[in-house]
Parts: sequence; C-alpha cells; structure tokens
Amino acid sequence: MPDQDPDRIPVIVGVGQINDRPEQPGDGLDPVGLMAEALRRADADANAGHGLLADCDSLAVVAQLGWPQLNPVDEKVADSLRIDPSHRMQTAMPNGDSPILLLNEAANRIGRGDAKICAVTGGEALRTAAGLVAMKKDATGEKPNALRDATHRVHKGYAQSYGLVVPTDVYPLYENAGRAAYGQSLAEGQAESGQIWARMSEVAATNEGAWIRTPVTAEDIVTPSENNRPIAFPYTKLQVANASVNQGAGFIMTSLAEARRRGIVSDRLVYVGYGAAAHESGNFLERDRYDASPSLVVSLEKTMELNAVTVGDLAHVELYSCFPCVPKMARRVLEWPVDKPATVFGGLTFGGGPIGNYMSHAVAAMVEVLRGTADRGLLFANGGYATHNHTILLSGCPTDAQFPQDFDYQAEANRRRREIPSLDEHYSGPATVETYTVHYDRGGVPRSGVVIARTPEGARTLARISADDVETIAFFTDGKAEPVGTSGSIHRNGDDIAIWDVD
Repeated sequence: MPDQDPDRIPVIVGVGQINDRPEQPGDGLDPVGLMAEALRRADADANAGHGLLADCDSLAVVAQLGWPQLNPVDEKVADSLRIDPSHRMQTAMPNGDSPILLLNEAANRIGRGDAKICAVTGGEALRTAAGLVAMKKDATGEKPNALRDATHRVHKGYAQSYGLVVPTDVYPLYENAGRAAYGQSLAEGQAESGQIWARMSEVAATNEGAWIRTPVTAEDIVTPSENNRPIAFPYTKLQVANASVNQGAGFIMTSLAEARRRGIVSDRLVYVGYGAAAHESGNFLERDRYDASPSLVVSLEKTMELNAVTVGDLAHVELYSCFPCVPKMARRVLEWPVDKPATVFGGLTFGGGPIGNYMSHAVAAMVEVLRGTADRGLLFANGGYATHNHTILLSGCPTDAQFPQDFDYQAEANRRRREIPSLDEHYSGPATVETYTVHYDRGGVPRSGVVIARTPEGARTLARISADDVETIAFFTDGKAEPVGTSGSIHRNGDDIAIWDVD
C-alpha cells in the first residue's frame, strides 16, 4: 500500500449473521429485527469494545421484499439500533447484487473521506410471512407461495401471459440455451449442475450460518422425487434458491486508520479490492442471447484485470447461485474448475436465499475464511433476471486498490453486446427454437411450457407449449434430442395465444 493514506483505506472489521426459526410464525423476527440483530453481531465480532455502531456515520440497507408494510426500513433499523448515522439509505430493489454494490459504495465513501464507519445489512423473513399468510388463507385452501405473493405483480404483459413471471420461470431459459451452446447432452448438463450443487451442500454443512446443513449427493439434487419435485425444466427444487428462510446478515467497514485507533488487531481485518459492475436490459426479452451475458463477462473480467489477479491467485470464490446457469456462466469466464467449491457460504439453495441479501452472508463467510491469511477471494453477485452483475475482490492482506473507484463498466458491456432482435408479439408461421422451458405444478405435472423462438426474419417471439400435448412436452424434456435450434411452427388459438407445434 505505498503512499496510501490509512484514513482512506477501507477494511471490513465485523460480520454478523442470524437464522431465525420460530416454532410459531407469530414469534419470528421481522426483517428489521433480523437486520438490526445481524449488525449487533457484526459489532461484537469486530471485537473492538463498544462504539462502532454507536459512532456509525453511514447505514446502507438492502431492500426487503416479504414485508412491504415495513418499507422503507433504513430508518427503522437505525431506530432499532439507537444510532443516528448522517448517511442512511435503502436500495431501490432487493436485487442479488445489492450487498456488493453497497460494499463497493461504502469503500468509496471511506476512500473519499465521507465516512469513517459504514454499516451494511439486509434481511428477509419470507418463512414467517408465508406462515402468517397460511394461518389466514382463504376458503379455497390454496397453498401460499411467499415469493410470488410478495412480488405483488399487478401488470400482466406479454411475457407474463406465457407464464414468465418470476425468476424460477425465466432462469431455465438460460440453462437450456447454455447447455446447447456448451455442446452438452441433457444428462451432461444436469451432471454439471449436480456436481456444483453437491459441493455447495458440503460447504453449507460446515457453515453455522447456513439454513440447510445436510449434504446432498449430485444424483439426488438433479433427480425428481417426492421431496425434490420438478419446478421448471430442467430444474428441481434442490436446484433453485430457497427463499423460504428467515435470515439476516450484515458487515461493518472502517478505514484502516480508524480500525487501528480502536485497537482492532490486524488479523481481524479484511481488505477491499477493486470491483466492477454492469447490467443487461431490465426486460429479459431484450437480451442479445441466452447462453451468455456480456455484462456478466465484463464484471468478472474487469475485476480480475483491475486487481491484477489470475484464477490461480484466488483461494476462494463465491459465484452467485440462484440457479445453476449463473455459476456455470461465471465459472467459464474464470475457468474455475468444476471440482472446486464455487461458494464459501453454501449457495442459495443450502446456505439460504433471502432474496436480495444472500451476498451479505457470502461477504460474512468470505471475511471469516480470509482473516489472518494472505489469501484472496472473489465475490460475484447477480440480480434480477440475469440482469445485474457486480464483482469485487477481498483480501486477507493489503491490496493496491485505491478508493474511490469508478466501478461502472456499462459502456464496455454495451460494446460487447450483439444486436438485440426485435420482438414480434403477433407472429404465426415457421420458427426456430432459441430456448425454452416447461413449468410444473406442485404435483410434478407439466402445467405449461414456453418457447422463445426466432422467426425466419430474425425477430424474437414467444409460443406456449400446451400441457396436454404429451408428445411435444416429451420432445422438450426427455433428452433424446437437443430442442434448441430445431424447427417448428406457431399457430394462434382462439385467445390469440401463440402455440408451438413441433415439425
């Protein structure tokens, strides 16, 4: 750290996590309670005596989804902790990249001299929210879906009319397109998912902060069963983020000089390296492709370049794992081996998937494994519908990074993006499969499918796979042939919904 002012060098000094498992939903903590308790634990973890939180001058909160009546929560968290930071804010949305964005912004705040002590936290109590809803469910007896209910989606647009509503509906489109692009059979693609996820379950089993701490085999992860129902092809329950959790996590950052003034020993400090962020269009139908993401690639490559590291320099990584397609894309950019764990926390299935705050848990876990070492770890976060990407380096020893830094690399991602096809919402006629998925009900029975197709003119369009078309469902799911790239045709039914017909 030559010629660097220690008052401008950001370090993470405390991390905290909480899992709340009440026997009765009414006894559980709400998100504010989870966030505040996580920061109390981070304060204690800093081992600096009293005063870090009391003197906090910046509080940043990841927006929570499950309890909309509490929003905004940053003021409530501050009140719960009895602190009065001059800067306080909440992210606009609970995107998966939010904690890394807030970490990078806190590092910049310290680097500019705008703050000495920054606290970042987030928490979700969707498990409790679902339990409370279940207690009040209406006479239909319909089982609540906390995530779908919590999104409060009131708009029904083109994509939604074909069943593309929440992330579990959309990410399989990337999975199936990616598998075809990698030249894998269905069995090979699922084997890779199972291998990555099994190692995540092993990491979670050793992590006290993880929600599910039972290792699961690769075969059990990808094989549909009574306890592992299919969700959206080819994903089963054990391959998707587990949002039914009550979890909070947070971390406290100071300047190196402030840490020294407060007597925090050097082997408790973790240093912040450079980060890089970029995003795709918020409309997932306005993507140039579904087998890769230019913004994901730029976020990872620029972070490695800025920190002058290679994959061999990384002792640990956290590759965001809401669904297997995301770490699959990321590890191919990094050339991260499939037989090395892609997480330090346990992944969003086993560690837990508290909507936008998973990466706060990953930060906590990364800090714990880096403390007292000269190792470096990479944190890659993804949010939205494969939309937002933010990567950053942490290190157990000082880095050459200087703050503030401009982490916005959107312009480069835009330069790398191919032409985005036009959208034809009224097409009928011959078409080619670009990607697809099949959605299942809670009994494991197909309820519908959707094809993203390209017309002979190159436009993109959607078509439904009818649940009662057994032969077409089988063609898309049995693995005997690769559906991506095959030809078919689209006709429109009496409701003007496009229906896919296999040639």
